[in-house]
Amino acid sequence: MNTHDFGPLVLGTNTFGWTTDREQSFAVLDAFVEAGGTVIDTADIYSAYIPGNLGGESETIIGEWTASRGLRDRVQVATKVGMWQEHPGLSAATVREAVEESLRRLQSDHIDVLYAHGDDPSRTPDEISAAFDTLVREGKARALGLSNFSSPRLRAVVEAARAVGHAPFEISQDHYNLVERDFETTLAPVLSGLGMVELPYFALASGFLTGKYRDGAHETSPRVETAVSYLQNARNRDLLEALDSIAADRGVSVAAVALAWLRQQPTVAAPIASARTPEQLASLVESFTLILGEDELKALA
Repeated sequence: MNTHDFGPLVLGTNTFGWTTDREQSFAVLDAFVEAGGTVIDTADIYSAYIPGNLGGESETIIGEWTASRGLRDRVQVATKVGMWQEHPGLSAATVREAVEESLRRLQSDHIDVLYAHGDDPSRTPDEISAAFDTLVREGKARALGLSNFSSPRLRAVVEAARAVGHAPFEISQDHYNLVERDFETTLAPVLSGLGMVELPYFALASGFLTGKYRDGAHETSPRVETAVSYLQNARNRDLLEALDSIAADRGVSVAAVALAWLRQQPTVAAPIASARTPEQLASLVESFTLILGEDELKALA
């Protein structure tokens, strides 16, 4: 996979099987592909953390959708392993078991991008590299990524793979958006030096960057407390005003502006964002062709 294969937005699916049921998930996926989207992001743990769920719900829905639509060859599916307590950690045996189960749920013979969902300090960089390399050589994974790794550990794993000619880790997936900026000083310089790209999650800050959470105007949502907490920071309230102004000038949603800003940041190939409904997806799709000017980028800096 090269850095141009992700399109303008990667569809996050952590809500599938949680706040988005199967029928609605199918509708969101249909709308995403119809709009020109091609990359879908999931994880085996989605959504084991929700009471009543076992895990694997999102992958199962995606697998049923691709099978029913006959679209597996037209979309790229990324998934993550290592965080779910059914298959915790990154030993070679655990990673293999997790991937085999993900493939069954996804009804596919390969994963387009396979991530280590989080670090496993009990494993050496060489062990992690070897575990994932084997799956690429077997054709079960086509590209590799690391998610939620510290800068030193990410560099160590990437360099371990390079040292022995293992399949490269090309992509990082981390928490980054207009209000959460630590990535810029921690991981971004390392990724740039290693020639890797970033696909940031929580691109809309739990919905805060959609602009729908305002003082005295809070929707009911499982993520509402996180989003509303951002309002306590004066900088974030100013940020919303700047987003409002740009969105009004451009005739697009606040979310589209926030996503366009993120896509234009160094190392970022495409942001990851989720939608519970096709109506929510429409505001994300507005970001596909939106390119912010220098003055607009400065206003959001």
